[in-house]
Amino acid sequence: MKSFVLIVDAIVEWVGRTASWLILAMVLLICYDVAMRYLFQQGSVALQELEWHLFALIFLLGSAYTLKHDQHVRVDIIYQSRFVSDKQRALINIFGTLFLLLPFCILVLITSWPFVENAFYYHEGSPDPGGLPHRFLLKGSLLLAFGLLILQGLAEILRNIIKLSNHSETQ
Repeated sequence: MKSFVLIVDAIVEWVGRTASWLILAMVLLICYDVAMRYLFQQGSVALQELEWHLFALIFLLGSAYTLKHDQHVRVDIIYQSRFVSDKQRALINIFGTLFLLLPFCILVLITSWPFVENAFYYHEGSPDPGGLPHRFLLKGSLLLAFGLLILQGLAEILRNIIKLSNHSETQ
């Protein structure tokens, strides 16, 4: 179990850190695009599409990384209460991952598969003149992102099971 958790953590860490460099690329691209539009009256559909493609990749590929570092959105009313023990937090994490995160990710994978398959089949590009030609690659990142999120969710379940077993051994 521990080796699976370590392998998934390493993969997600690498993908997350790599995706974080896309933020710098996006900021530089936006600055360039704004300067070209407002200083030189030269707009580009491809640049604008690339901006939202980068944003989508940052969001999608960063989701598993965010889960790994426990920085995702959560309602902390009960979870952070001083009345909740570490054992109860581990149980809440397992329950939330099993019954909320994993079913949602599986649903997204199942429903997006035909969407992505169709995009790859037709080598979908932008419908706009001057747009980017390989939109199917961006759509394919949906499967990658939610696959990584499932793997990280499984790693989190195992991590919490390990916490529970270590907690029961110390008592």
